[in-house]
Amino acid sequence: MHPTLTTRQHSAAKFFLLALFIIALDQLSKYLVHTYMQLGSAGEIPIFGQWAKLTYTLNPGMAFGAELPAPYGKLVLTSFRMLAVGGLIYYIIRLCRQRVAAGYIACMALILGGAVGNLIDSIFYGIIYNNAPVGSPTRWFYGQVIDMIFVPLYVGYFPKSWPLIGGSYSNGFPIFNIADSSIFIGVALILLNQSRFFNESQPAAAPNEPQPLVAADAEKLA
Repeated sequence: MHPTLTTRQHSAAKFFLLALFIIALDQLSKYLVHTYMQLGSAGEIPIFGQWAKLTYTLNPGMAFGAELPAPYGKLVLTSFRMLAVGGLIYYIIRLCRQRVAAGYIACMALILGGAVGNLIDSIFYGIIYNNAPVGSPTRWFYGQVIDMIFVPLYVGYFPKSWPLIGGSYSNGFPIFNIADSSIFIGVALILLNQSRFFNESQPAAAPNEPQPLVAADAEKLA
């Protein structure tokens, strides 16, 4: 499948502005949480009763609490995030030049904004907020991501008949942040709009793209 093309070429600037908005919103929320909230459940703030809460937590690993082995797993993760961000920037510029549907590029911008938001935490928060885990080789690139959105969908033990997680205890959905949410929303919108964003035919050539020379009568070339 190929991305759906349009007749209008888009400016990459507006999509990078969308990503920048997500980054600013994410970093502002983390600053406010760090400055005004107490770490852990003691500083928990209900938003919608018991359905959603603000809980200041530190996440040394990936989105939604996943983590790579210490001590160099964090460095590998941060390096991967830097490569991913560079790849996303290049991909968005390329999509704009190819006249791909704006909705698809906007989804990629949401993913880019979320990726950069968490990357900033990993690179700088060990220095800015001094939150690098104990025993880290350096505070640079070992900052912990600040998470705060807690949605306890299910609290209790899973039925033992369930594969893999049966019998284990759940205290709710993993705590996440605005950057995680932006990545999730971008991916979800792409999956939900595949019929709009993609088609099975080959993409049409751009107007200025050179076309291969084909003989009008192949028999004359014999």
